Amino acid sequence: MEKKRQTLLTSGEIRNNPVVITYIRKANENLGVLGFTEHGFRHTDLVAITARRILMDLGYDPREAELAAIAGYMHDIGNVVERSHHYYIGALMAMDILKDLGMEEKEIAEVVSAIGNHDERYGHPVSNISAAVILADKADVHRSRVRNRDFAKFDIHDRVNYAVEESELELDPVKRIITLRLKIDTRISRLMEYFEIFLSRMILCRRAADFLTSRFALIINEAQLL
Repeated sequence: MEKKRQTLLTSGEIRNNPVVITYIRKANENLGVLGFTEHGFRHTDLVAITARRILMDLGYDPREAELAAIAGYMHDIGNVVERSHHYYIGALMAMDILKDLGMEEKEIAEVVSAIGNHDERYGHPVSNISAAVILADKADVHRSRVRNRDFAKFDIHDRVNYAVEESELELDPVKRIITLRLKIDTRISRLMEYFEIFLSRMILCRRAADFLTSRFALIINEAQLL
């Protein structure tokens, strides 16, 4: 049997792939029905771009950075099946998609490992790529992700996300510091509410930064909290 030709896929090819597009669109629709924040093309684009930027700015291999962008773009496709286990379902789906596109097995393994380890409950930074995806994904907290427009019906997740007016992930390659800088309207959500729902994410971000031989910092309203 003739072996399928293997190729170096780019994040641009993944972004324009009709199968990936369909799954991301439907996954985001499903989460909207369930009352979750936006997980569509805005989120996937941002995670892909940020994951690549993290590795490039910290001096890692450009191909690793491109694989991080691919994993970042595909990390939430498992939500097309269901929410609770979307991380490993998404990894298995990505494995089949990337295999069909001719990606070499070693690179597929890197991408699916990152996708399968981005969840804050069960995930772990197991590679530079997975660490970058974790940081990029968890840094995306902002009012633009809130789909519920009835403030009276906001739950704590809606309230905390809506309170975040500005969100930026800053990198200092010299000092090896990765800083999540937020501006929060405390009239909408108290800082303690942020930690109530995002503490596990911040712990995972710290572990991811450690894996990249860096330090994770959190600054909210110009006050350094981590």
